[in-house]
Amino acid sequence: MPNKHETKPLILIIEDDDTIASLERDFLEIAGFETVRESDGVKGMERAITGGFDLILLDLMLPGIDGYAICRAVRDKTTVPILMVTARGAEIDIVRGLGLGADDYITKPFTPAELVARIKSHIARFKRLTQAVSTNGLSEGSIIARDLIINSTTREVFVCGEAIELTNKEYELLLFLASNPKIVFDKEKLYDKIWGEDMYGDLNTVKEHINRLRKKIEKDPSNPAYIQTLWGAGYRFMG
Repeated sequence: MPNKHETKPLILIIEDDDTIASLERDFLEIAGFETVRESDGVKGMERAITGGFDLILLDLMLPGIDGYAICRAVRDKTTVPILMVTARGAEIDIVRGLGLGADDYITKPFTPAELVARIKSHIARFKRLTQAVSTNGLSEGSIIARDLIINSTTREVFVCGEAIELTNKEYELLLFLASNPKIVFDKEKLYDKIWGEDMYGDLNTVKEHINRLRKKIEKDPSNPAYIQTLWGAGYRFMG
């Protein structure tokens, strides 16, 4: 099991192409990182879920187990940043990878400066989130989903370490969805749960609250990463 170096961030490279892996390793080590490389999907997943890494640089097409399965397994165990490496123009790969919990992607071919900048940015953001968790004393039942923190004790919500002001109903709606990740709820169920079965009102209230939540917590509200719409079915939270 790897241990974090006292000063240098440790990056796990999961890549089966020797040429690409060597370039990534050289770029990162020149920039002051330490690296560990796995070329097989199964071994890469086993190494990734042991923890101890500051970031995982993950190729999607791997022997044994693909990058999607690795991403899913890692997200079940840890919130460590995952940077996917994808082929140029592979939009469906990007959408699927982000939906499984990857933090970002970089397309081949990439420059050393771009790779290093992306990794530094994600490690710095993860440290801010970790500090926010420590500073705000999260309870056991609190929820952390990528850049989003829901403190169930204080009813506070943070995005990228910044406090977000929510109304009571916005908070209750977000907490309910986040407490039931990947489960699809229609408007009727959400209205009954948050506003009460005996309340009389317009179901569009749910849509309006979802839209307001997205404006407050999503990086791109028009392409939400957390609260997704399944047309004709309802809404679900993706952590």
